[in-house]
Amino acid sequence: MRPFDERPPQDDEEDYGPSRSERRRNALDVLKLAHQLMDLPPSRIPKLNLPEDIIDEIGRTRKITAHIARKRQMAYLAKQMRKHGDEAFVDARAALGEDRDRQRQEAAHMHRLEAARERLMDGGDAALGELFDRHPDLDRQHLRSLVRQARAEREANKPLHAFREIYRILKDLEAAE
Repeated sequence: MRPFDERPPQDDEEDYGPSRSERRRNALDVLKLAHQLMDLPPSRIPKLNLPEDIIDEIGRTRKITAHIARKRQMAYLAKQMRKHGDEAFVDARAALGEDRDRQRQEAAHMHRLEAARERLMDGGDAALGELFDRHPDLDRQHLRSLVRQARAEREANKPLHAFREIYRILKDLEAAE
């Protein structure tokens, strides 16, 4: 009788391929890629250099609206994608990665603009002075009145028209730099 922690002796080292867990992880990665492809606008799909049958299958999957049927069809799409191997989807993965980076950059840009707007709203004359120093050609009177209106709108719980206008002005200023 042999102890539990001892492996049986193997005469020949065979490669059994990837483990079941690794195959499952790979299958889930392909399913995730299939979901990402489905989230793209239909006009972007042909630009990704995908196999024709996968493009057709994406089109068929888009037409299905019932939840369970769509889930089943997504699994079938992933199965078809696994038949092609990873080489067929290198371009698609690269494009989706670039999209994520671009989205992160755009979100960070938007947060910077929102923070600048909040500084204008809360900082008073100091924040306005800094903005006027960086952009001397800015209409001071108009921006001051927008800040006053935005504060009043916020306090009165009214629609934030001036608040949005300040954001547009800051966005235009940054685009002009």
